[in-house]
Amino acid sequence: MPLRYIEKILRASVYDVAIETPLDFAKTLSQRTQNQIFLKREDLQSVFSFKLRGAYNKMALLSDTEKRCGVIAASAGNHAQGVALSAQRLGINALIVMPTTTPEIKSQSVKSMGAEIVLFGDSYSESYGHAYELAKKSGRVFVHPYDDEDVIAGQGTVAMEILRQQTGKLDAIFVPVGGGGLIAGVAVYAKFVRPDIKIIGVEPEDSDCLNQALKAGERVVLEQVGLFADGVAVKQIGAEPFALAQKYVDEIITVSTDEICAAIKDIFDDTRSIAEPAGALATAGLKKYVERENVKNQIFVAIDSGANVNFDRLRYVAERAQVGEHREILLAVTIPEIAGSFLRFCQLLNGRNITEFNYRYFDSANAQVFVGISSSGEIKDRAAIIGELQTQGFNVVDMTANDLAKEHIRYMVGGHAPCELNEVIYSVEFPERPSALLNFLTELGGRWNISLFHYRNHGAAFGKVLMGLQIESAQQVNFHACLNSLGFSYHEETNNPAYQLFSGGKAK
Repeated sequence: MPLRYIEKILRASVYDVAIETPLDFAKTLSQRTQNQIFLKREDLQSVFSFKLRGAYNKMALLSDTEKRCGVIAASAGNHAQGVALSAQRLGINALIVMPTTTPEIKSQSVKSMGAEIVLFGDSYSESYGHAYELAKKSGRVFVHPYDDEDVIAGQGTVAMEILRQQTGKLDAIFVPVGGGGLIAGVAVYAKFVRPDIKIIGVEPEDSDCLNQALKAGERVVLEQVGLFADGVAVKQIGAEPFALAQKYVDEIITVSTDEICAAIKDIFDDTRSIAEPAGALATAGLKKYVERENVKNQIFVAIDSGANVNFDRLRYVAERAQVGEHREILLAVTIPEIAGSFLRFCQLLNGRNITEFNYRYFDSANAQVFVGISSSGEIKDRAAIIGELQTQGFNVVDMTANDLAKEHIRYMVGGHAPCELNEVIYSVEFPERPSALLNFLTELGGRWNISLFHYRNHGAAFGKVLMGLQIESAQQVNFHACLNSLGFSYHEETNNPAYQLFSGGKAK
């Protein structure tokens, strides 16, 4: 056990700017899961995130000479706000490099604290590289968001408070993971004081850098990271956090976007506060753990790490939360194209509420409908509904886990193409910034005919497009090269059943 960390945590200078956040009992979630669940409310810090702790502790320990040189940091938002406020309190000049995709609510907050901002790159990794180069040229002290002992010690004060607030039984602490500073600090302190407590990290399925590193036995660099939970969109776990995690972290759980959205709703239901996606990670992982282990009467803590979320994103969160709670099932159902078929279909649902019904005439024999159905919240309910419909002769394709269906098809109008188009379908994800969509289309130019296009702004750091191209197989290599040069993530979706059933062309 590295005793230097325990001493650093106990001596951490965080309370000049940070508060001891409450450990709130989540009554509704506790009743539903039959466990006692507490939320560590780091969203109540003055910058609405735990990041203030580590940033201030690091900067307070700088020498007078280092303070006069100023500091520089790279951040997608929360660390930036922590550095900016710390600099303001300590009288230090601060320069923050932020990705161009940073939500406005975060960049404006940093500016209001007097820090200078440089926007660079589409991701944290690009901003980090630029900030590091600027630090070498300017002589400023680089304040790392997670891979620094003093930063880790500052974050470790979260665990110190939890164990002071919950002195009795405590089975596990669930911690969101990005670069690893928080889980490293929490794990090293909690395991020193209470080695019986499980430390469980939670990551998005598409940004699981610690999960992959632990499996490989070494740090790995992810090729792509999902941007929904932008606060933890990190391609590689920090070196020091990884070394500590290998020793003191019991397990990593990964969760889907839908599960994160459902957790945001859970936190709102119990606290009337709105967590950012990264802030709700721990709660999402806790729920998944309870479901997997089928445990009852245990005591858990989930760290609600932040609340810096753009209001525009709430529409997207609300739409996905029901699926994440297993309270909405999305199905593609083939119904005979005859009068009374829809009535018979509804009658078979035994009073279940239909949340969505999309239909467009296409074939004289059969109708393809996209339907949303309310369910009980039990996973087995989905199988029961599908089985009942299939028993009655309906052909059913489950779309509940189909991202193409949830992101695009359910919002598209027009239905099938009138004839076979020989098109290839792609889903493309790109950093959302001013003119991003225009620049994307400009780069494509007139080289390929676009036969289908759907884009919907989510008020987030990423944009998603579904597009169809009339393109020869030999030209697909050039199209891929175009997307690769832009740094966009893409997947071919031509054989996706959601596209085939609802938007594909009909051969004459």
